[in-house]
Parts: sequence; C-alpha cells; structure tokens
Amino acid sequence: MSFQAVQSLAEQMKRNIGEVIVGKEEVIELLFIGLITSGHVLLEDVPGTGKTVLAKSFAKSLSLAFKRVQFTPDLLPSDLSGIHFYNQKHGDFQFRPGPLFTNLLLADEINRATPRTQSSLLESMEERQVSIDGETKALALPFMVIATQNPIEHQGTFPLPEAQLDRFLFKIKMGYPSTEEGLRLLQRFKERDPLSELQPVAGPEEIETARRTYPSVKISEDVLRYLLAIVEATRARDDVAVGVSPRGSQALLRAAQVHAILRGRDYVTPDDVKAMVKPALCHRLAMRGLSRAQGQAEKVLDEIIRQTVVPAEAGLSVR
Repeated sequence: MSFQAVQSLAEQMKRNIGEVIVGKEEVIELLFIGLITSGHVLLEDVPGTGKTVLAKSFAKSLSLAFKRVQFTPDLLPSDLSGIHFYNQKHGDFQFRPGPLFTNLLLADEINRATPRTQSSLLESMEERQVSIDGETKALALPFMVIATQNPIEHQGTFPLPEAQLDRFLFKIKMGYPSTEEGLRLLQRFKERDPLSELQPVAGPEEIETARRTYPSVKISEDVLRYLLAIVEATRARDDVAVGVSPRGSQALLRAAQVHAILRGRDYVTPDDVKAMVKPALCHRLAMRGLSRAQGQAEKVLDEIIRQTVVPAEAGLSVR
C-alpha cells in the first residue's frame, strides 16, 4: 500500500465516522494512528461525551470485530480471556474464548476493575496473546484496546498503574462539542440513529497492509535527536517523578511517522513530533507533589517543547 493510499484510507474513515460523530476529526485521526501503529488508546472524559459511540463507529467503519466489556470491581481475568469448561456431551474440556478474542475491545470504565483484572490486559496489549492454563493463544490481528475512564469520579475506582498506562499509545480527551456542533448533533439524532446505518469503508486486510507501510517513512538523525531531547527533558525536571520511558520514545516515533503520512509526506518533520507529543507522552509522566494536579503534565510538555531547540531545515537530511 502506498503512502497516498494510507492517507486516502484515513480520510475516508474520518468522513464516514463524521456521519455519526460531530466535530472530532482530531480524535478520530488519533484513533487511526493508534490502530495503524498497533497501539492502544485511553479515552478520558466525563460520561455522555460520545466515547462508546466513537469506538463503535470506528470498528464499524473498518469492518472490525467488536466487543464491549463493562469493567466492574467483580470482573475477573477469566471474564476477559475465557475459560476451559468440561463439555459433558463430548466428554472432554473445551475452550470458551472471552471478549479479548476480537479486533477491537472497548474496555468501558477500565479503572473500575481491580488491579488484578487490569493487569491481566498487559500480555494481550503488549504481545497480542493470552496465556490460559499454561497454554498460549494468539489474538486476532489487528488487535486494539480502546479503554475509557471518568476523570472526575473516583469512588469505587482503582487508578491505572504506571505499567498499564505505559501500554497505551495515546491518552485522549473527547471534550464537549461547541454550540454549532451540539446543534448539528441534535439535528442528526432527532429522527434516526446514524450509527445503525454506517457502512464500512475498509477491512482488516487493508489495515494490516497499512501497518506494514508506515515504518518506511524516513526520519533524519536531526529530527530523531530532537525527539529524544524532548523525551530526555522529561527525566531531568524536578517536578516530574518518573519521565518518559524508552517505550514512550518509540511510541512517539511511530505516531510521528503515521502523522507525516496523513500530512502527505514520506518523511518526518519536527512539526510531526510536536503534534504527537502531548497525546503520546502526557499520561507517561508521573508528577511530584502539588504538580499532580489535573493538567500539570500538559503544561510541563508545553514548556519542554518551547525550550527544546528545533533543528534547522538545512540539517534535515532524511534517511
């Protein structure tokens, strides 16, 4: 698949989802980047902002198998992975696959599950496999987790550990619609449900082909050093307890490569890196003391971006 074909696929998908979701082109694009780079996405916002509808529209537009799990404190790891049960008719044990065996898993209110259940997702998110009763089973490809959580309601929740957060490529906020977007939303849904009429524009085969395409996007050593300078700056600040890990720097690189394709280029520029910094790195910063307040990580990254020297255009010899 050519870079132009990947860009065209993204545009078709955005237009298609735009039949249901109003005014969230940037969020939809980030979901597409996550899928193409084999990443996972954490959607964080208050209830009713369209997180579940967006995930369903995304899966339907790309003809992906979709499963939704409501995470609760009594949810067990086996409720996700599946179980072996004794089939009396056949006289032996058989495996009943859980909702992890899909293309797109919506983990609704993921922070309501216990740490034990949250951690059971780590293997599937990182290695695209699950281990059950000593047996390893591969998951379908593509495989993506879209998790949601409510940032303002903490009673009965279990904060995601750093190891879990680091498995998500992006953390995205939906945000409220503007007045005009809210008006269009009401007009669109007053007589029909456009989600039920949504048709796919591509399938898993096209996604797998696109995933093999983006690694060939070129990036110069200067831009790589620029990306690394931003990452290393997060580790040197007094108000940051834990900076961005090497996994985070790799995630930023992959996201910037796909972002370049969607801007019609076969090479990464500093602007591609800057555009992906906050969605890819914000949730990876563990802040100290009073700096843990909502939004402080974003302010830190904004400051780092301003202070990091951008490589001169003359030095951007792409490779």
